Amino acid sequence: MSGGAESETAGRHGFTLRARIGLTLIAGGAVANIYYNQPLLGLLVGEFGERAALWVPTASLVGYGLGILGLVPLGDSLSRRSLIIGQTLGLAVALLAAALSPNLACLALSSLVIGILASAAQQAVPFAAELAPDATRGSVVGQVMTGLLTGILLARTASGLVGAQYGWRAVFFAAAVVALGMAGIAAATLPKIPQTRPLRYRALMLSILHLVRSQPVLRRSSLSQGLLFASFNAFWATLALLVEAPPFNLTAAGAGMFGVIGVAGAFVAPLSGRFTDRRGPRPMVVAGALFVVAAFAVLWAGGAGSLIAVGLGVLLIDIGLNAALIATQTRVYALVPTARGRINTVLFTVMFVFGALGAFAGSQAFLMAGWSGVCAVGILLAGAGFLVNLLEPRRA
Repeated sequence: MSGGAESETAGRHGFTLRARIGLTLIAGGAVANIYYNQPLLGLLVGEFGERAALWVPTASLVGYGLGILGLVPLGDSLSRRSLIIGQTLGLAVALLAAALSPNLACLALSSLVIGILASAAQQAVPFAAELAPDATRGSVVGQVMTGLLTGILLARTASGLVGAQYGWRAVFFAAAVVALGMAGIAAATLPKIPQTRPLRYRALMLSILHLVRSQPVLRRSSLSQGLLFASFNAFWATLALLVEAPPFNLTAAGAGMFGVIGVAGAFVAPLSGRFTDRRGPRPMVVAGALFVVAAFAVLWAGGAGSLIAVGLGVLLIDIGLNAALIATQTRVYALVPTARGRINTVLFTVMFVFGALGAFAGSQAFLMAGWSGVCAVGILLAGAGFLVNLLEPRRA
């Protein structure tokens, strides 16, 4: 039996309900940290100026991409349990630094580090894929991703409510306490899986390039999901700016409440996983991309004047992105079972680099052309993601 097979067998024996719940909570709690700032943009602009709306969310997303690129591959060589504990402890320190930031430069730097260490969420997902049996991997990944996606969405709601009541610094202080709690959850619930095939860091990173060159399905899947995620972030990075201005005049808490609507979309993840286990991933990815395109059509038609249209757009965009993401993950994790951490690195590095570009493009479009500019950017990006899948060779 190979070292990779030994690790997988041991992992499945350790896949208890407690471990599954722990991974779900860690995935959601860790990724939430890169989204806390979005409902707070109005408050941050009031204290640090208009540039805060651009640099703070962009820094956190870029940092997340760097963490996925530089830290997640270590899970194929070192203990993912230890990595998760270490990253969540460091995350608590970075969040405390953000809460105490005296100027925009310090806050942006802290946001970058927060993003890097929040990539602990992407240690949790391949950990679940490693522990799960082959026949149910899609549904298991979907369950853990439900936690991750719910964390993304509820982060905005919680941040908006706390920020409106106690100020933006209180959000980061509270998040630091939560990060310490996640470290405790990881220590208490996650199994210790011996790593029988340790690789040097240089070899790990070089092997990522080999995966990109040798796996065309991974390349296409990453590009498609990256384009969809760019459109997603173009929307969420500008939503607070839309709803806090006339005619809506909502507070940061009101902006954050749209995350509650999106939670309904997060619960499509297990359904997508089960469908993918039975029918394959491609139909679900194509359908998800169409949902995102439809979301921006709704937002363009009525989002500038109707909260109902905004709410419907939130629901459609989250359902579409989540359905496509679970199917894509299930597909690429099956390519090379002993390299799931590195495959995750390729997929999510591309996604969050595109996500940062999408947040930047959405912010610039809003400043230049208003809400219609954001929707045009979103349709172009999501439409491109749809075409990547539609034009994929059938033999793939």
